[in-house]
Amino acid sequence: MERVRNTTILALHSPTERRAVIASDGQATFETTIIKKTTRKVYRLHDGRVLVGFAGATADCLALLDKFEGKLKKHDGQLRRSAVELTKEWRTDRILRHLEAVMLAVSEEALLMISGTGDVLEPDDPVMAVGSGGPYALAAAKALLSTGPMPMADVARRSLLIAAEIDIYTNDQIVLEELCW
Repeated sequence: MERVRNTTILALHSPTERRAVIASDGQATFETTIIKKTTRKVYRLHDGRVLVGFAGATADCLALLDKFEGKLKKHDGQLRRSAVELTKEWRTDRILRHLEAVMLAVSEEALLMISGTGDVLEPDDPVMAVGSGGPYALAAAKALLSTGPMPMADVARRSLLIAAEIDIYTNDQIVLEELCW
């Protein structure tokens, strides 16, 4: 799969604070042109108990969102199991395997990165980012987290704003969803 450009998705997960955040920029591009500045790339699933953020082709992301929601329903909201089942179907289905997307998913259970290449990865740290601005947002979030206590939503917003200053495919129109349990 080609490196996903055109977005930044950042997720933070804190079992000790009993909360998680996923944030994205709002920019949608076609080749080198900005088409929309306020695109929604973060969704709540499974009665609001799972947050998902997508990077990739819009139609592909929405198709995977529907599939993932079905897996969550089938497996009673178990994030890891649903992610593995989605990835298996994504890799083996003749149509799905051509979808180009990466998603971050978070619940009380875990923070995961899920891709069409068969990856279901859980980071060592409580933060993960994808997309062209992902490395910048990830570095900013880790730096902010190391400076001391700060609300996760503030870390996410500030990290995405830093990424927007560096990555041409990331803008400053932040969409953020927070999950508490």
